[in-house]
Amino acid sequence: MADKENKFEDNTAGKYYVDDQCISCDACCEEAPEHFVMNDDEGHAFVKKQPETAEEIENCERAIEGCPVDAIGRDGNA
Repeated sequence: MADKENKFEDNTAGKYYVDDQCISCDACCEEAPEHFVMNDDEGHAFVKKQPETAEEIENCERAIEGCPVDAIGRDGNA
């Protein structure tokens, strides 16, 4: 389970975030490329845009389900 106390500073403020458990697998970027992007220099993903529509939320939820290490949280500051 992702921990908002360990989220990366790159994350755009809001409900969704990626924490330091990310293994840079790129799964979230494939599921929701409008919302997740890789920081290639540091080797992790982060949320570049918080979802706004039902479809965007669904895409982010699929990214959570696809994360093999549970590094994506949805309990950040909304």
